[in-house]
Amino acid sequence: MPSRGPSDDDPYRDSDEEAVEAWRARARKAQKGKRKGSFWRELPILVVVAFGLAFLIQTFLARVYMIPSESMEQTLHGCNGCYGDRVLVDKVTYDFSDPAPGDVIVFHGPQSWQNDFTAQEPTNAFQKALQGLGSLVGLPSASEEDFVKRVVAVGGQTVKCCDDKNRVSVDGKALDESYLYWEPGRSTVQESFADLTIPPGFLFVLGDNRNDSCDSRCQGDGREGGLVPIGNVVGKARLIVLPPSRWQGVTDHNPQGQAVAMGAPAWQDALPAGVGIAGAWPVLFLGKRARARFRRKTLG
Repeated sequence: MPSRGPSDDDPYRDSDEEAVEAWRARARKAQKGKRKGSFWRELPILVVVAFGLAFLIQTFLARVYMIPSESMEQTLHGCNGCYGDRVLVDKVTYDFSDPAPGDVIVFHGPQSWQNDFTAQEPTNAFQKALQGLGSLVGLPSASEEDFVKRVVAVGGQTVKCCDDKNRVSVDGKALDESYLYWEPGRSTVQESFADLTIPPGFLFVLGDNRNDSCDSRCQGDGREGGLVPIGNVVGKARLIVLPPSRWQGVTDHNPQGQAVAMGAPAWQDALPAGVGIAGAWPVLFLGKRARARFRRKTLG
């Protein structure tokens, strides 16, 4: 006679299955709560680390600046009161070499310089709070006395304007300034100035929008007072990052051609990008990790 096995309607078997299912439900709920709690505990740490890395990167490696005026048109777009280009400025290059002719640089204005635009300060508490938050991670405020111009001559060189073809010359050789922009309706005759020999450690800078730029020709006394000390240079403009329609590199065409002394070795030019990537990867890693945790939390 065959042995009798448990039937499908065995109450003890049903009770065991219900207990197992209840245990599994509690385990899933506990695991979900653990993931949720872990995410919210780690989120403040991730935010603090991200802000800390952003501060270090913008202080020592690279920083974003807004172009506030039209003095560098058409290379860089900007206007007083509008949304100008945002450029990424490399702060590492000039730790290994000095600015060279053709470089587009951002620098702190010497005491003899005056801004050629009116700073647009925040008009409400929310905007002021955002500006204050931005300053914590290295974003400049509208009131900072910073300028962007192109290096035309460096220490030891003699600059003059103009020759019979309306060109600036350095050490007696006319410059090839293919980047110049002349605003419609304005004169295309450059403002002339006498020979000026640049002392060591100083730069002679001009705007690409040559007849709408107050630069080394007119700042200070228009002579030595218009020169920029190398120590005032923040960095080299490398890339337009905003708006998206303007994404492109910033040209550093050398107007002196072969007349310039040898520039930095190739490894020095590549170093800022490598350092920037090395400094930025922790932020990308932490952001990816946070997003993954958020997706797991959302999906349960």
